Amino acid sequence: MEFHQLRYVCAIADTGSFSRAAERCQIAQPSLSQQVLKLEKDLGAKLFDRLGRSVRLTEAGRVFLPYARSILSQRETARSSVVDKCADVRGSVAVGVIPTIAPYLMPRFTMSFTKKYPEAKLRIVEETTPILVENLRDLSIDLAILALPLRHKDLQMFPLLTEPLFAVLPKKHPLAATKSLALKDLRGESFVMLRDGHCFRDLSIAACTHARITPRIAFESAQFSSLFGMVAAGVGISLAPEMAIDRSADCRYVRLSDARATRTIVAAILHGRSFNRVQQAFLRGLSTASQLAPY
Repeated sequence: MEFHQLRYVCAIADTGSFSRAAERCQIAQPSLSQQVLKLEKDLGAKLFDRLGRSVRLTEAGRVFLPYARSILSQRETARSSVVDKCADVRGSVAVGVIPTIAPYLMPRFTMSFTKKYPEAKLRIVEETTPILVENLRDLSIDLAILALPLRHKDLQMFPLLTEPLFAVLPKKHPLAATKSLALKDLRGESFVMLRDGHCFRDLSIAACTHARITPRIAFESAQFSSLFGMVAAGVGISLAPEMAIDRSADCRYVRLSDARATRTIVAAILHGRSFNRVQQAFLRGLSTASQLAPY
C-alpha cells in the first residue's frame, strides 16, 4: 500500500470519475487505473464498481475510504510538524568548551547569539577535551569547541581560527623588550604551566620538544590568571595563546617565531548528527564571531 494509491482512491471518491481524478492528481488515467487495481489486489477486495462512465464505491470501498483519508491527513500533519520544527527558533543547543577558550571566546558570542535568538535555550559546559569528546558521543552536548590535534575519527571538525602563541615574561626579563623570540631562546628557564589534562599544556610541551628544550616546571595551575601572577612574581615564564593575553597583568607578551607555535581551534560534532535550526545558527555564528580579533 502506497501513499499515492490512497490519494488516487480519495480523488476518485471525490470526483466520481477516474478521468477527473487523474486530472486532479496530474497523472495519466491508465496509470491511475493500474495503481488502483494493484491496491485492490493487495487488499483482496474491489473498492469501486465501474458502471460505464460512472464510478461508485463498493461496500469495501466505503469502509476503506475513511482510513485512507486519515492516513493521508496524518502524513500531512507529520510533514508540517517536521517543517515547523526545523524552522523553530525556540530550539535548544548544548555546547561544550575547553577552559582555555571558554572565558575568552564565549561571552561576547553568547551575548550576540541570545540577542538574535531570545527564545533559544543555550547551555554551555566547560570541561577538558576527553570529557567533552565523551559528551559528544553520548549526545549530552551538540557540539564542542576544542583545540587540535584531535585524533577521533567519529568527529567532524569545522575550523574556526588559528592563533599565535606568546611567551609570557616578567617585565624585567632580558627578552621582555623584543618583538619576537624562538622557543630555543628560553632554554634553561623555569616554566609555569597548566596542569595535566589541559590540552594547551600538551600543546606547549609538544612545541618545546620540537624546539629541543625540556621545560623545568616550577608551578602548575588550572588557570592562566594564576600563571600570569606567578610570572609577574618571577617564579618562571609561561606560554599563552593570543586570546588569553591579559594586558592588565604585570607581564610582557612576546610572540613566538617558531612555525609550530600556533593553536588551531575547531568546532567538533559527532559524524552523522543532525542539527535543528538553532543549532545550525549557533555553528554558523560561531565561525563568524571567532574571526573577530583582538580578544
